[in-house]
Amino acid sequence: MDEVDRAFAVWPRAGFLPPEVRDRAAYDGPLEIGAGQTSSQPRTVADMLRLLDVRPGQHVLDVGSGSGWTTALLAHLAGPTGRVRGVEVVDALVGLGRGHLDRTGQPWASIEPAVPGVLGLPEHAPYDRILVSAMATQLPDALRAQLADDGVLVVPVGGVMLRVTRDEVTEHGYYRFVPLV
Repeated sequence: MDEVDRAFAVWPRAGFLPPEVRDRAAYDGPLEIGAGQTSSQPRTVADMLRLLDVRPGQHVLDVGSGSGWTTALLAHLAGPTGRVRGVEVVDALVGLGRGHLDRTGQPWASIEPAVPGVLGLPEHAPYDRILVSAMATQLPDALRAQLADDGVLVVPVGGVMLRVTRDEVTEHGYYRFVPLV
């Protein structure tokens, strides 16, 4: 069992889903969480977290934090010496995600509402790791600019999962997500 598997065991998806879909938490597909948004397929989340390779003590940005599940998983991986900041554009999900995250008892993680017209949380950059759980139409330079010199960004762009550093972009399969706005 690797660190991602351990994070999944500690913070199962069911605790971050609306009551009406919790019985489907083990389903390996997206599930509605409200406001037209979804909780991503668990296998996809695991793939992304492995590409991101979060280490204890890192500063992490979670773009599209939704129900707070990925933020909680990232907080587990970064540990109490790390800092995880989730950002969510859908106001209704900010409160939902915060409530779920608060119940995890990981005070080094938080969820903030997105600022209209601003991608990420540049005021807190640089980040060692950035996870994007929404589909971009092109590589978001605004997020790449928020990376630390040795940082990693994992983002789906045009259906392809990309692992991005300052010097390199690699492709890692095809995925579907809600649009990044």
